[in-house]
Amino acid sequence: MFTGFQPASMNDRSSSTTTIDLTILQQTVNALTAAPSPLPPADSVVASLLQAEKAAKRSKTPSRPEGLLGGWRLQFVTGTQRARQRAGIVLGAGRFLPRWVNISLTFTATPLSSERPVPSLANQGTLLNRVEFAGLKLELSGPSRFWSPSILSFDFTQINVNLFGLRLYRGYLWGGEAKEQQFAQQALKEQAFFNFFLIEEQFIAARGRGGGLALWTRQA
Repeated sequence: MFTGFQPASMNDRSSSTTTIDLTILQQTVNALTAAPSPLPPADSVVASLLQAEKAAKRSKTPSRPEGLLGGWRLQFVTGTQRARQRAGIVLGAGRFLPRWVNISLTFTATPLSSERPVPSLANQGTLLNRVEFAGLKLELSGPSRFWSPSILSFDFTQINVNLFGLRLYRGYLWGGEAKEQQFAQQALKEQAFFNFFLIEEQFIAARGRGGGLALWTRQA
């Protein structure tokens, strides 16, 4: 995703969170990725995510985007329509995704070449969103861009649909080719984005443009 970077185990933004308690989030990640164990209550996970987000805002430390490289499985999300007032928006109850559906993000670095020089203003690359369920695999992909200190914007321009290993369709979404060409010139306010407040070696967390929170764990 990010031009010229190599993967890193942890970035500057995550080091700023050492002053807060990430125990609940680490327990959550262990329960999701290691030996089966009880998951923490959803409310506790939401509270821990909000605490980490507030700490990141206070620190104002820029994230290092190479920490996002690789694949990440979506594990926990909140809505924005119901429930409590948190961090300036109304958050819905958090929930863990069922194991029988796999939703993931993959961030890929853009190779350097003489035809594609290093961008002068931002780091650009590709984002792939994959959904796998009952033999169906749906992939949306497109350009991405990292905005300091911690925002990753993106646009899905291509789609790939497979059913039990048989490709049903692969190509541009409606208007996707034009959007792909225009992406680098767009302002952030014109794009979808995630604001990452945690980028750890084994998990990442962000708030989406719509206001919801999400937690991903690294895929093997």
